[in-house]
Amino acid sequence: MAEAAQLSILVVDDEPLAVERMQLLLARCENVSLAGTGSDGEAAIRLVEALSPDVVLLDISMPGMDGIDVARALAALPNSPVVIFVTAYDSFAVAAFEVEAVDYLMKPADPQRLGRALDRARAHIEKRGGAAAPPAPKPQYLEEFWASDQSGLVRISVQDIDKVSAERDYMRLHVGNRSWLVHHSMSKLEEGLDPERFVRLHRSAIVRRDFITGMRRDDSGSWYARLADEGEQKVGRLYLQNARSLAGR
Repeated sequence: MAEAAQLSILVVDDEPLAVERMQLLLARCENVSLAGTGSDGEAAIRLVEALSPDVVLLDISMPGMDGIDVARALAALPNSPVVIFVTAYDSFAVAAFEVEAVDYLMKPADPQRLGRALDRARAHIEKRGGAAAPPAPKPQYLEEFWASDQSGLVRISVQDIDKVSAERDYMRLHVGNRSWLVHHSMSKLEEGLDPERFVRLHRSAIVRRDFITGMRRDDSGSWYARLADEGEQKVGRLYLQNARSLAGR
């Protein structure tokens, strides 16, 4: 069995104790070397340019330039490193996906979970043929989400989502009998979903098109979409044309 590729890693976090803990975790990992550490976003960019690490373990919530902005800036660099976010907040998971981070770890990072994230980073680097290879084109629409559960974070493929419902500042992703909350606005989510696959039927609901089995109108004139799980979704007046488009009208 081939030995795992050596990874050069930069750790960026504004909390000294978090940096120290990550250094201790990395010392227990095989085939990794610590390129350096930084405490803010501007320093992260300077260090990447100077040290050319393979991977950046990056906090999100930092004073000044936050981790999402840093990831965007790094993506524009030649030979950009792989980014793994390490944060205390799960509400940035969607934004992390949008800047193409390869993983998203919750603090305090679990050693085994860190190991899997580094394996994913190696696979990503090998797939793109090394750091010098150009980045893959960014998908036009969202392809997956990150959501929190009792074990940490789970990846949810967009093609598996039956419907999305709004709950205050969160969106609930329904997949079969399970559901997950993500911190996102309905309008932004609608922009990110492929309109060929999803349709908005209400100010608080988006439904996968092939999850809709029919339409009905009640005595008051309100329309409802019948769903494959035998439930129904009321169609808002502002979205009647979307519903009509399902039947080609």
